[in-house]
Amino acid sequence: MKKIYLVLMLVISLFGCTPNSGSNTSITFHETHEPKKSNAPFSDAVQVGNLYFLSGQVGMDHSTRKLVTGGIEQETKQTLENIKDVLKHHDMDMSDVVKCTVILSDINDFSAFNKVYKTYFPQKPARTTFAAKGLAVGAKIEIECVAVKN
Repeated sequence: MKKIYLVLMLVISLFGCTPNSGSNTSITFHETHEPKKSNAPFSDAVQVGNLYFLSGQVGMDHSTRKLVTGGIEQETKQTLENIKDVLKHHDMDMSDVVKCTVILSDINDFSAFNKVYKTYFPQKPARTTFAAKGLAVGAKIEIECVAVKN
């Protein structure tokens, strides 16, 4: 059911949000702003019109390429700082985020994650949060976003 929902949201985003339904909206796969990730098999951001689909970020300190220590709160903070960096690279900020998908490795971390999350998003973007076993690099959290550039 979640896969159907995500596909439906993507289709609506791609086709339902264009200003002129008959226009061809270009798709741009942006290169990463981090040289160490230049060989990654994904883009940090894909632009469709004025929508930016950001790939999931984890609580990795990109200067050391290691997860930050300190548990879910520190990983959440670093994850959101990483999102800020991607947005800044595209001349946006956290206020441009309209949708987040949050994956926790343990749903019991929800309250602690949410405490940090809400300090970054006072505008309250739409959000889906769920837990999954085994996130990349042993992370406790991963967040992907959709932002609108005005």
